[in-house]
Amino acid sequence: MYKRKLYLFGLLSTFILLIALASAAVSAHLTRANLKQSQLAQSLLSEHQQLSSISYRLFKQLTDELIFGKNANQAKVRNKQQQIQQSLVRIKQFELAQREALGIEATQGSVEDTDELEALIAEIVNEFRAIAQSNDSAPLYEQQRLQTLLESTIDNQFREAINSAVTRQTRVVSGINASIETLNTSIVWFTICLGIITCPFILLGCYWLFNSLYQPLTVIRTGTDAIASGNYDYRLPETLDDEFTDLVKALNSMITRLAEHEDKADAYRKQLEFEVETRTRALKEANSKLTQIDAKRRQFMADVSHELRTPLTIIRGEAQVTLRQRSATNEIYQETLETVLEQAINLSKLVDDLLLLARAEMHEFTLDLSKTNLQSLLEQQTSTWQKVTKPREFKLEWAVNRNVHVFIDEGRLLQTLTILIENAHKYSHEGQPITLKVSSNNDWVTLSVIDIGDGISSGDLEHVFERFVRLKRKGDGMGLGLSIAKAIAEAHGGKLEARSTLGKGSEFMLAIKASPDSE
Repeated sequence: MYKRKLYLFGLLSTFILLIALASAAVSAHLTRANLKQSQLAQSLLSEHQQLSSISYRLFKQLTDELIFGKNANQAKVRNKQQQIQQSLVRIKQFELAQREALGIEATQGSVEDTDELEALIAEIVNEFRAIAQSNDSAPLYEQQRLQTLLESTIDNQFREAINSAVTRQTRVVSGINASIETLNTSIVWFTICLGIITCPFILLGCYWLFNSLYQPLTVIRTGTDAIASGNYDYRLPETLDDEFTDLVKALNSMITRLAEHEDKADAYRKQLEFEVETRTRALKEANSKLTQIDAKRRQFMADVSHELRTPLTIIRGEAQVTLRQRSATNEIYQETLETVLEQAINLSKLVDDLLLLARAEMHEFTLDLSKTNLQSLLEQQTSTWQKVTKPREFKLEWAVNRNVHVFIDEGRLLQTLTILIENAHKYSHEGQPITLKVSSNNDWVTLSVIDIGDGISSGDLEHVFERFVRLKRKGDGMGLGLSIAKAIAEAHGGKLEARSTLGKGSEFMLAIKASPDSE
């Protein structure tokens, strides 16, 4: 087993060495190719410079021939022409080789420009011959044709062609040198990176080899310690050397059996804890509900007792006072009975209201629903509500198509609106109008009762719909009106909400569903 690991380490090391050698071979090949191209470019540059030098000497000798006669420098002229031709042949050979190696894009125009340069040199030589044979008697410095040849053709065209070729080859040489520099830099960095990667690998490999000698014993000792400490989830790896495989399997089998027994015991314990926690939570919730119900019952009894005490006290007091009078007249008995009747009516109304709220809470509050034209219903009640709010102005505003129908219990809906309008009349500033505004939002119709008064604080606004809540002691109400109005709204499947601004007034909004066929 250990021999296999050594073989593996040797193979990996050999693989890394082969990568390094292959990289070195590729780098050497690329470097040799770049150096070859650099030498070729340098040779081209040297040939262009030599061609320029020979050509200028030829032009000078041809000029001397014009000055000193036709037979002057003939041998030298022929020699220079031969050298120029040889140089052009070498330049073309080098340029074709360069194009084949670097591609037409990198050597764009080199071969073509050389052909043009060869044609230009031949043209200049022929022009010198033509001027020499023209037999022009004028002085040379006055001959326009010679001046054009010297100044335009040689100084401009030829010089520009030579400089262009030299510049192009200089650029190619610079590019090849830059490529060589980049390649050398890459080789250096590759060598550094390979060394950085290889050195830790060798160190880690050595550590791995030494560690593999002691790992099986360390793993087995760790496993036995885990078993002794009660960690039955621990498993010894079965990927150790063959010598320890049977021992590891036996230990893992023992741990598995111990873990199964521990899991069963833990499952029974968790099941018991869960059942106890569930029962405890259920008892706490039941106790909390009973506590809340008892608190509501106590509060309800206290509120009812408080509200019943006043009319019963008045009835008892009136009866006692009347009975104590020995010579009470019919008028006194009449007045006493009227007082008793009034308080009895108040008690009856209180009982009816409490019964309505109780039925609403028990979901036994039934409505006599029918399809109703809202415009007709509200306009019929306008005069009644005007009497309720007299002497202040009562306004009915429409922010929706008046031909709207709703499924409602007319009596209960009017009861709700009457409660809201009476509250607005009680708690708004004198002389300020009360507005009933009808609006709609999607499938909902909203009836808003708006007043202008002191308003309700945000803290009190949360409690306005609770029973027996009277934020301001005005009127003779018992604080059940808004609770009844909210119960009627919810029985219709709607909702009753309030919003208010201190010093500006309040708005109570009753929202109910519109009939689908409303226009």
